[in-house]
Amino acid sequence: MNTLAPQRGTGRSSGEANDADSGQYLSLRLGSEEYAIDILRVQEIRSYEVPTAMVNSPSYVKGVINLRGVIVPIVDLRLKLNLADVKYNDFTVVIILNIRGKVVGVVVDGVSDVVALQNDTIKPAPQFEAALDGRFIVGLATLGDRMLIVMNLDALMSNAELGIVS
Repeated sequence: MNTLAPQRGTGRSSGEANDADSGQYLSLRLGSEEYAIDILRVQEIRSYEVPTAMVNSPSYVKGVINLRGVIVPIVDLRLKLNLADVKYNDFTVVIILNIRGKVVGVVVDGVSDVVALQNDTIKPAPQFEAALDGRFIVGLATLGDRMLIVMNLDALMSNAELGIVS
C-alpha cells in the first residue's frame, strides 16, 4: 500500500535494544521495489507539486520549489537511479530531507511506514557491474516477507552527485 501507515510492530520493547544498535527508517516505494532511508534525515513529507524547472540541471533534478522561503532542489529518485519510466499519480510524494545542513526534496512513488531495523539485520548488498552504484546502498534488510534496500543518503545526495556547487 502506498499511503503512510502506522508503524509496524518490531517485536521488542523500547528497552530491549541499544539505540546505537538500531535505527528508525522510513520505507518508500520506487517502482516495484521498497527502499528505506534514515528517518532522522526526513524533515517532512509533502504531496507532489510540479517544481520550477532550472536550466542546465541534470535530468533527474526536476527543478526547485519555495518551501517557506527556502529554495529546495527537487530530485526524482527514479530518474536518479535509472529506474523505469516515471509516472506521477495521487500517491507520488516529495520527501524533504536535511543532508549535512542542505535541504533537498526527493520524489518517490509513495511512502509506506516507519520501521525499526537492527544494524546487524542490514546485510551487504551483492555487487553487480551493471547494477545500481554500490555507494548509494548501505545494504539489504528483511522484515518478514519484505525486502528493504537501505539507501546511503549522504552518497546519493552529495553535492558532486547532484551537480550542486557549495
